[in-house]
Amino acid sequence: MENTKLATQNTAKELGLRPEEFEKIIEILGRTPNFTELSIFSVMWSEHCSYKNSITWLKKLPKDGPRMLAKAGEENAGMVDLGDGIACVFKIESHNHPSALEPYQGAATGVGGINRDIFTMGARPIAQLNSLRFGDINHPKTQWLIKGVVKGIGDYGNAFGIPTVGGEVFFDECYHVNPLVNAMSAGIVKVGETVSATSYGVGNPVYIVGSATGKDGINGASFASKDISADSVNDLPAVQVGDPFQEKLLLEASLEVIQTGAVIGMQDMGAAGIICSNSEMSAKGEHGMRIDLDKVPTRQQNMLPFEILLSESQERMLIVVEKGKEALVEAVFDKWDLNCAIIGEVTDTKRLEYYMNGELVADVPADDLVLGGGAPVYEREYKEPAYFKEFQKFNIDDVKEPADLKEVAQHLTSHPNIASKRWVTSQYDSMVGTATMTTNKPSDAAVVSVKNNDKAIVLTVDCNSRYVNADPEKGCAIAVAEAARNITCAGGEPVAITNCLNFGNPYVPEVYWQFVGAIKGMSSACTKFETPVTGGNVSFYNQSSDEGPVFPTPTIGMLGVMDDVNNMMTLDFKIEGDLIYLIGESQNDIASSQYLASYHKITKSPAPYFDLDKEYEMHQVIKKLILNKLVQSVHDVADGGLYITLLESAMPNGLGFEIETDSDFRKDAFLFGEAQGRVVVSVSTENQEAFVEFMATVDTDFSLLGTVNSGDLIIDEESFVNVKDAKYTFDNVLHDILGE
Repeated sequence: MENTKLATQNTAKELGLRPEEFEKIIEILGRTPNFTELSIFSVMWSEHCSYKNSITWLKKLPKDGPRMLAKAGEENAGMVDLGDGIACVFKIESHNHPSALEPYQGAATGVGGINRDIFTMGARPIAQLNSLRFGDINHPKTQWLIKGVVKGIGDYGNAFGIPTVGGEVFFDECYHVNPLVNAMSAGIVKVGETVSATSYGVGNPVYIVGSATGKDGINGASFASKDISADSVNDLPAVQVGDPFQEKLLLEASLEVIQTGAVIGMQDMGAAGIICSNSEMSAKGEHGMRIDLDKVPTRQQNMLPFEILLSESQERMLIVVEKGKEALVEAVFDKWDLNCAIIGEVTDTKRLEYYMNGELVADVPADDLVLGGGAPVYEREYKEPAYFKEFQKFNIDDVKEPADLKEVAQHLTSHPNIASKRWVTSQYDSMVGTATMTTNKPSDAAVVSVKNNDKAIVLTVDCNSRYVNADPEKGCAIAVAEAARNITCAGGEPVAITNCLNFGNPYVPEVYWQFVGAIKGMSSACTKFETPVTGGNVSFYNQSSDEGPVFPTPTIGMLGVMDDVNNMMTLDFKIEGDLIYLIGESQNDIASSQYLASYHKITKSPAPYFDLDKEYEMHQVIKKLILNKLVQSVHDVADGGLYITLLESAMPNGLGFEIETDSDFRKDAFLFGEAQGRVVVSVSTENQEAFVEFMATVDTDFSLLGTVNSGDLIIDEESFVNVKDAKYTFDNVLHDILGE
């Protein structure tokens, strides 16, 4: 073996490995690794691939549920039984660091990568969502980032032909250096027609299919496992380049090749490229592989072994095929005009042996590279940050109630975090495939019908990171509850979540305390709502030396099931004269609200009121109201409070509302506070008696707010604004700042 370039501890440090990790590698190999081998360990033991700083806590999340077909860690994505012999495969992942430096390609390849996770299991993607976080929208850098990210998502997703059906966009200065780009995808597959990311059968050929391998994306996993700094621009080669048209071909070829029955296992090549796919498939199948790197189709000449192994070039798959059925597989990829090359074979050694022109250049054990094998696992120190107790000292009585509440209403209506995200969503194709039911029917969550079936899947992504920063445990529980609330309000039944855990540097005890708290909150809420965690992504190091960490942002992607599409519920008021009710308890609470943060510019306050048990019970009430056809519209109270909820229900049909506030509460808290566990419904006069009779049988609070009118927004007999004027403001905020 070529061993003249033995690695050193300094080399290990440059590759992101700690001294004790370098010593462990020597112990595993029984010798000093060469540079190629050390490069392999550096990417596979990076946080991005190994979860070495997070897996101890991730294992505490609930993973079991009656609908689970593929639990967290078992496959590339989670899989949930929808009934009638069909399943949904779904997952969310981050592409934060690449998007911070090259927003267009960073976001585009994030979309491509998450979709490959879905169809590599044999499922056809039918819906995409995203969660985006940026700094101050008025800053030129933020505008450059959001324009690049949104265009990247739109160009790739639209060309790939999968509708973008939902998402969220949030602005705060903490994301100035480190924007967050989280992409989610969901697909449908018949039960029993999936393929696993495994490898077995000595002598079975190993294929690489799809695009040729280039130097883009080398060390991308390591790049994602360190803080952003002024020198990060020098890591630009770590950002991959995507081709959505090639991915579309790869999708069709992959689904077709599965039907041949020749495929033993399949895995996409994302972070860490060939080495990640080789090692994870081999470890799962308890086999090894011999790979000839010179047989890998490449875009550049004279690529070195480590470059071929670590390249994160997009639109590639690794496939293990049953020996003797090569012709079936090659015919499919020839039909779709895609590379299809045998680069090795399965062995019984449990080792990965890499050759270049007949010379052994790396020999490593598969098990010791991967999570659950020999990859390191750490329990990091954590401690409560000083700010936490400071936030708890907040007292609403110290905040003077504004004399002009109309001014507050106008402020919130025109705030980028509240106003319409039409500037973003208009760049996405939400109608391709014709399955999206919420394109022109506003609802709290996206509803996508399942072809040849009366069912639909219901999807949402949620996280108010201001809440999580204020109180990680409560804030993350709120994120789960809000996701469930959105699905419930749309007429669905929450069934499972995927998560994208975006945090700062895990070696900072105060940051790790936020992570631990978020896991605890997620666990309690997911247990309560019976929504097991199917997997996802941990993204640490969203931190810079100058700006510090981002708000802890555990994005929750939730899947719901709607067994009958006729039960879909929308949020818009329907008819003048309908009655408006508030379900759930109001509170004298403005903590961590958009109103408090941006109008009063008070950023130190606890998370808003939240009672998990009452929230859960309220959801069950909403489900029954929808099933019994007692409500015309349903919309949850969230960012911006009750006023924004009412406005969002009024605008779609140009209707208004006339309500009275509750004198037991401060008006600003009643209208603009973000206490959790509340939903606004409208009820026809014909159903009022039945509605009230039903509500009298449950323990959830409810109160009559007022009525739907023809277009004026009236509160306590005072006219705030006409709905048309409010809608004009609401619709054009981002357009006015970012341009058409």
